[in-house]
Amino acid sequence: MSDADGAGARAGTGAGAGADASTPGDAPAQEAASHAGHHSHAPAPLRVSRRPWLAAGVIALIAVALVGAAIVYSERQPFGFEIDLMAALGAARTPPVTSLALALDVLGGGALSNVVFPILIVAALLVWRRPWAALYFGIAALASAGVTRLVKALVGRVRPEDILVQPDFGSFPSGHSSAAALIATALGLVFMRTWVWVAGIAWTVLMMLSRMYLGAHWLSDTFGGALVGAGVALVVWAPFAYRLYRENRLPHPPVWRSVDTAAKA
Repeated sequence: MSDADGAGARAGTGAGAGADASTPGDAPAQEAASHAGHHSHAPAPLRVSRRPWLAAGVIALIAVALVGAAIVYSERQPFGFEIDLMAALGAARTPPVTSLALALDVLGGGALSNVVFPILIVAALLVWRRPWAALYFGIAALASAGVTRLVKALVGRVRPEDILVQPDFGSFPSGHSSAAALIATALGLVFMRTWVWVAGIAWTVLMMLSRMYLGAHWLSDTFGGALVGAGVALVVWAPFAYRLYRENRLPHPPVWRSVDTAAKA
């Protein structure tokens, strides 16, 4: 081997040793960085955009107020096109569809929709380590139910006459529709998954159609209810947005499994 080659080899060895060498003071920092990399699952700080979603929620609630004012101005009577639509739906009733609509009436209202389902959802979120999502959903569900009852009392709209169920007071907005939209929107915002949004929208639309089919609500009642549920969910979501985003990026094993075990799996 020539002197040049020997010098090059010695230089390469020296460079490699210099690259691999580290001072004693760097070891704790490297160990801490490695430890943090293994056990920190949260993403780096990020600015979560709230304004478009918050604006959409406010617009939805303003739309509810405007429609409610129009109903009061029209002496709480249905709009002309709604009477024709209700007559068509009543004429198209069949036993199988009526049975399905009656099942949705039970699932979407009363104690099941306002108490049992929200409690089950909050409990499930807590079990799967989503405490911020549980708090958000609980507050949004209470707020939506409160707004729905308040608007019902203020508007006091009469219900259709050809009705197959025994509803509570006030036709506008639809409580079944608002509860369905609240669940759909809140869970969509919590999980941010396409299939959750699709399932939630389908559930809300089915509930809206069933309320009109049963003669419990006019068309504007169901749209008003959906706007209340979605609007409240969006407005309440805004102050929770950043915490929900970070929580969503963490592992969510059930409480009987450790986070480290789930991360390794």
